[in-house]
Amino acid sequence: LEGFRQAEAASAELGRYYGSREWKRDLAADEAGKLPPSLKRGVLSEDGAYDALEERRRLLSLLKEEALADE
Repeated sequence: LEGFRQAEAASAELGRYYGSREWKRDLAADEAGKLPPSLKRGVLSEDGAYDALEERRRLLSLLKEEALADE
């Protein structure tokens, strides 16, 4: 349960960052070659962030279904 809480907090943070002005600025800097090559930049991947957020939504939906089935 604690691992889920931590993952949920990280997902919420990603959701706030993805599509924000800060994210757009960081993406533009990356595309212009202004970020150091050693910097991890997976969070700037539009597909990666979208897929992670969609997977979160899918898992939450499954959890809700399971909780309702147990009632």
